[in-house]
Amino acid sequence: MKRDIHPEYVETQVSCTCGASFTTRSTIESGTIRAEVCSECHPFYTGKQKILDTGGRVARFEARFGKAAAAKK
Repeated sequence: MKRDIHPEYVETQVSCTCGASFTTRSTIESGTIRAEVCSECHPFYTGKQKILDTGGRVARFEARFGKAAAAKK
């Protein structure tokens, strides 16, 4: 690597809005990162994720074209 062109790689404290915090390494100058979600509060990681068919797209398609149109493909 060339000298004096890369930012300094320092320990950084990551703080989430849920109150969790952990230490990582980053080139951010302030040394702190504020996150809205993390692995402790994100629904995918906590097992509370629900699959939503927003707008009922599948049901709307079946109502318009019937189930036979989907089976032809």
